[in-house]
Amino acid sequence: MESISRRHFLKTTAGFAGALAMTSCASPAKKTAADQVPLGATGLKISRLGIGCGTHGGRVQRDLGTDGFNNLIHYAFDHGITYLDTADSYRTHTFIRDAIKGLPREKLFILSKIGGRPEDPLKELDRFRLELGTDYIDCLLLHCKIEANWDDTHEKMMDTLAEAKEKGIIRAHGVSCHSLPATAKAAQLNWVDVNLVRVNPQGNKIDTADERVFDQSTPDHLPAVLEQLTVMRENGHGILGMKIIGEGDFTALEDRVKSINFAMKPGLVDAVTIGVKSTAEIDEAIENMNNALALQS
Repeated sequence: MESISRRHFLKTTAGFAGALAMTSCASPAKKTAADQVPLGATGLKISRLGIGCGTHGGRVQRDLGTDGFNNLIHYAFDHGITYLDTADSYRTHTFIRDAIKGLPREKLFILSKIGGRPEDPLKELDRFRLELGTDYIDCLLLHCKIEANWDDTHEKMMDTLAEAKEKGIIRAHGVSCHSLPATAKAAQLNWVDVNLVRVNPQGNKIDTADERVFDQSTPDHLPAVLEQLTVMRENGHGILGMKIIGEGDFTALEDRVKSINFAMKPGLVDAVTIGVKSTAEIDEAIENMNNALALQS
């Protein structure tokens, strides 16, 4: 009698465990800010939330000092945020180098940007890697392109970055644009692996049709920006959103929530970068993003 009861117990337990496993498999995993998500067709993955290191040209992050910046990056990493967004002009390369010492490099995604048209771009990339303290840069973008024919004027740069990608110096290349004509060109180009695009529902500092004016608040231009995002998606480009908090202009929580809810709409962008200066801002960004993603499930 005892053995029968035991067999019945084991059978019941196994059935319950199997049902639980099937339920777990059937339930989709909850999406979070710390998810490692595919970046377009690059084959790379990136945390859905990125730490921007260039607020007001990087001044906000530099003003934290080495210790403050280190604490910020380590706090982000401990919460699963592994995407770091910087640029040569932000002057935060060396801050990042110090901050990532001791962190597993393979778990980080470091994006930087190169401005102008240097005579020897590969030499500049060597300097970038030295300043960042890394053998490779995950993604390197041409910085702040405004003109519609930027691909003609930067042909040498594009060829050099393609060469750098082949050599493993960088893993992906692309462009950040600050006008609709430049963004429209980027959306069409096979050379572009990754686009960094200004997007928020308030239209704060997003791309406009005027190449001479690129820092306006123009909600009327949002549909045109979204149209280009669709083209990028169709062409397999990675899409990263920026100016999610309007470079700090959204001082009201409701504006920040509204913008992140918008950015997290399915298929809009792969990930976003948000410039932060405190652990509290990281906590808020994670919470707002997690809440936005939960609304979609």
